[in-house]
Amino acid sequence: MKTLIAGAGRFGSQAAQVLAAAGHDMTLIDLDDDRVAALTGDFPARLVLGDACEPAILEEAGALGADLLIAATGDDEDNLVISLLAKRQFAVPRVAARVNDPDNAWLFDQRWGVDVAVSASAPLISLIQEATGTADTVALLRLSRAGVSVIETAIGPGSRACGQALADIPLPPGTVIATIIRDARPVAPDSQVRLQPGDELLIVSHDANTADVHAAFQ
Repeated sequence: MKTLIAGAGRFGSQAAQVLAAAGHDMTLIDLDDDRVAALTGDFPARLVLGDACEPAILEEAGALGADLLIAATGDDEDNLVISLLAKRQFAVPRVAARVNDPDNAWLFDQRWGVDVAVSASAPLISLIQEATGTADTVALLRLSRAGVSVIETAIGPGSRACGQALADIPLPPGTVIATIIRDARPVAPDSQVRLQPGDELLIVSHDANTADVHAAFQ
């Protein structure tokens, strides 16, 4: 599924990580240069710098071919404008919008192009499940509660972890390897498994960030 998220705040960035790990083709849009720069690197989604209220930015992000758009900024007015553009100008099949102020909830309906309105006060798992309209990523989404992050990293021929057994790789505190994807199939992360080029690891961590995980494996 091709998914766009407008807003790279805490919810937008964590949702992008979880949905990318679940197989979504992810693009994250934000107009804050510093925020985009901080995510640039090993982040598992394409990053687009710009105002998602501008049709040209949505088009650059791939709205014409998107299956789902989530308007997740901290401004309700922006979320409504983004939703209306996504539905009316780009015909995105499913549009979800985050409601920051409960008093504005009545506005978030199909008149503004919103298929699903999600409350900012709900847990991340509920927000993403409502937005996507599916429960098939619930196992991953549960890991994102209480600040737990799902981070993905790939092993290349030049990675420091290439050829090493998992038992020999020092992981950041509060971090575990959930699974290894090898040749499009999941491999149980046994301590004696040796990492190979092309392996993709799904990392679950309470304390580490993307940079910490990248340092451990790359």
